[in-house]
Amino acid sequence: MKQTLILVMALWLAPQTVLAQANLKLATFDVDATPPLGAAMAYDPVKRVDDLTLRCRGVVILGADQPIVLCAVDWIGIANEGHDVFRSELAKAAGTVSERVAVHALHQHDAPGCDFTAEKIIKELNIQGYTRFEGDFHRQVIQRASDAIRTALPNAQPLTHYGYGEAVVQEVASNRRVDRKPDGKVGAMRGSSCKVANLIELPEGLIDPVVSLLSFWNGDNPIALLSFYACHPQSFYRLGIPSPDFPGIARFIRGQDVNAAMHVHFNGAGGNIAAGKYNNGAQANRMILATRLANGMREAYEKTNRQSITATDVGWKSVFVSLPLSPHLDEADLIAKLKGTPPKGYISFADQLAWLRQVKAGRQIDITCLRIGGTRMLHLPGELFVEYQLAAKSMRPDLHVMMAAYGNYGPGYIGTAAAYPEGGYETGATSSNVAPEVEPILMDAIKKLLEAK
Repeated sequence: MKQTLILVMALWLAPQTVLAQANLKLATFDVDATPPLGAAMAYDPVKRVDDLTLRCRGVVILGADQPIVLCAVDWIGIANEGHDVFRSELAKAAGTVSERVAVHALHQHDAPGCDFTAEKIIKELNIQGYTRFEGDFHRQVIQRASDAIRTALPNAQPLTHYGYGEAVVQEVASNRRVDRKPDGKVGAMRGSSCKVANLIELPEGLIDPVVSLLSFWNGDNPIALLSFYACHPQSFYRLGIPSPDFPGIARFIRGQDVNAAMHVHFNGAGGNIAAGKYNNGAQANRMILATRLANGMREAYEKTNRQSITATDVGWKSVFVSLPLSPHLDEADLIAKLKGTPPKGYISFADQLAWLRQVKAGRQIDITCLRIGGTRMLHLPGELFVEYQLAAKSMRPDLHVMMAAYGNYGPGYIGTAAAYPEGGYETGATSSNVAPEVEPILMDAIKKLLEAK
């Protein structure tokens, strides 16, 4: 009787498993996100378009509740209502809700930035010179991506397996805040490039050297490869030539190695991480850094462990948080500065005023997490310090944890509580729009997401 019952249960469960696998599908999309000649980027107008274009690409997971969209864009940042519209339009195209859409910038500097809240403010105050906030081009790219998703959905492939692999990337990332004064304060910053011998000679400092690779498969055929690495993506910039820089080139190299799959790269918590120890700004270093990152991606792919996947292996969780406003932000002061100061730099008074108004209006940010079997992909805002990524991994050593930062760019840099009194560029008044109390809020959200079933 017992054996008969087991046999009946097995026969009943088998088609359910097959059905779950058959219903799980993956669609990919990829569109050009390169601004035209003369268009404003974060720092300079476009003077020339190079061989490699900027991309907006991603995947749509179908068959596990409402669709899930993961999107990465070769822009410096997507903030506030710009981020909201990006998510909502991709959600409409995929037939899902905004809360199940993750949009991240890679933070290349020879690239546009998008912030529709700042665009409104510039128009409201009738200020001239802030052309980088004009959003017509950004809306065109959002429309392209939405159209691409609609086209891709009917051609979605069966998703039968997922894979995870990782590898150490050699001589790319280094901590920017390694120079310390006797009182513990941060001294000179070792940025994306560095020519100061004593700064170059200092240790790498605290980094996450690992590139992680989450892959999706249809049988033995890879459909999409998602890579994660924490480092500012600049080798050199300010030439007026849109560039995906060394992470985009590494992505391109791997796309030629495994041409059947869509390669999507996400920047991890690299707010205080850059290539300065290994890059003096020479243009030849762009390909050197790209090759090193591509080698790490290749090793992670070769080490990938594949497992079968069903709809029950896929999940999505959200935690909404209110981030504390930096005490140095004052609306009247920012408006006066906007009216009296020429536009300069990426994080400007307009960016800060946009974030301030969002927070005052009760703006919350949803921290989200994708569950794929034994992996977790966390989605966070701003330029997070690497400590957040390392903490997340240490919270669940039994899982493969990945982090994509540079989601909603409104907060700017997000340091640890200890980093703010230490000083330094990243936690200064021109860079971070949040207060030191941000750390326990984000850490608690990360913990809740990683502990969720």
